[in-house]
Amino acid sequence: MPAQLNANGGSLLSVENVTKAYGRAPRRFVALQDINLSIRAGEFVGLLGPSGCGKSTLLRIIAGLNPPTSGQVLYRGEPVAGVNPHATIVFQTFALYPWLTVLENVEVALKARGVVRAERRPRSLKLIDTVGLDGFESAYPRELSGGMRQKVGFARAMAVEPELLCLDEPFSALDVLSAEALRGELLELWTSKAIPTQAILMVTHNIEEAVLMADRIVVMDKDPGRVVTALPVRLRHPRQRKDTAFQALVDKVYAAVAGRTEPEAAVSGTAPGQPGATEKLPAARINALAGLMERLNADSGQADLYRLAAELKLELDDLLPIVEAAELLGFAQVAEGDIRLTPLGQTFADASILARKEIIAGRILRQPTVRWVYETLLRDNDQRIAEAYVLDRLRDEFGEYAQAQLDTAINWARYAEIFAFDDDTGELYLEK
Repeated sequence: MPAQLNANGGSLLSVENVTKAYGRAPRRFVALQDINLSIRAGEFVGLLGPSGCGKSTLLRIIAGLNPPTSGQVLYRGEPVAGVNPHATIVFQTFALYPWLTVLENVEVALKARGVVRAERRPRSLKLIDTVGLDGFESAYPRELSGGMRQKVGFARAMAVEPELLCLDEPFSALDVLSAEALRGELLELWTSKAIPTQAILMVTHNIEEAVLMADRIVVMDKDPGRVVTALPVRLRHPRQRKDTAFQALVDKVYAAVAGRTEPEAAVSGTAPGQPGATEKLPAARINALAGLMERLNADSGQADLYRLAAELKLELDDLLPIVEAAELLGFAQVAEGDIRLTPLGQTFADASILARKEIIAGRILRQPTVRWVYETLLRDNDQRIAEAYVLDRLRDEFGEYAQAQLDTAINWARYAEIFAFDDDTGELYLEK
């Protein structure tokens, strides 16, 4: 083991107290706060968390593509300044040059690193063969399937023989079968040491994928992005999804990601413009929430989140906002990876359409952002206000997420017939 690794406690890479913020007060948005993370040689680390927790931002900071606001990244004990020459990223989009062939797309990475022409071709051909694309060297990206295009991305990333391979949701743009095949092929290359890479860091929102591939799973939370916990994965490869130990670990990760229901006052925060933080509304539509409540009500009022996600065929980023909305409105509680209906949630599930609207109206008006918009409309002479005015105020609280917050507030309020949006005039207005 190199002396640098011994001097740095065996870590190939260390992230120390990294914070990433955008803008200035009062519009300062903190994407990451006080992140500490280390990766050892020989490790495959999964970085998992809900959408908006800063996983991809952290990956770019580690690769040197995005500087931290404070803190530092050390590689082999030395601070990373600029692009990390020992790391490379495979993105979720294929990012290939459409006018270049497969061979040329791989060669371009070596050319950028200054590798002479005589060496570029044999190295590229070897990698194309390694990822299983032998025979497609002269093909253009448009002639390849999604899985094959991503294989080219892997080959190009590995062409420069990175010590640290960073994967930014590399399978999310693929169909289910292609993604499964490519996961297996990458694991085969990694476990057989057919590639010189010393460590892999993979961002994902798929819990099963993380448990299937990683040696350690780092769980993040959002607002601001922070590390919640790290869970070791001690299952031997190849891993089987139906094994009891596999399912138990997925359950444990779900529990870490979902957390447990907090008191309503602690979750909601303050209204826009008031002292204190205004919490985000989860990006969930009321119809989806109603469907979840009905499903839980039919299943004796509770369910295991992991099994529920599998039955509904929902990814983590699809299910968690609906669960968060159910918690926020007091319809459900979450603890240790299980979700359970509250008496109010059961009442909602059993209620008629009109009664549901009344329940939702009463609950969402307790949420500071919805209440602030409603009270602002009440004070207006004609009870109509410009969307631009509302967005300007929400940007002070939510920055780039202001539009998404307003869209959610309008969706909820429309369902409850409280206020709506006039697309022709660009105004919000009170429902009569």
